[in-house]
Amino acid sequence: MRKEFLNDFEELILTLVVILSENAYGAAITVEIERWLGRKVTLSAVHVILYRLEDKGYVKSEVGGATNERGGRRKRIYSITNAGLAVLRSMKEMRTEIWKLVPQLKTVN
Repeated sequence: MRKEFLNDFEELILTLVVILSENAYGAAITVEIERWLGRKVTLSAVHVILYRLEDKGYVKSEVGGATNERGGRRKRIYSITNAGLAVLRSMKEMRTEIWKLVPQLKTVN
């Protein structure tokens, strides 16, 4: 069986879905990427990844209620699935094992 991997951006967005929980929607994820990484991303780039993650079965979505601050528009809220949790755990374990192989890093003067 082929092991599934995520690219860095997919992993980041999937992790933010977990962190944001009931507030995991496109615009909020975009704000958090800029806040934590200082990286500007477009809302459409985030949506493309969310749709891809949904197609892979790692997230599911549902439409939330309309809000006044959004001009009556409804948000699509994302949540992680068991498959999404499994792939995140697998990637974390793989990264941890790889980092264990890195020799002690020393400061260069």
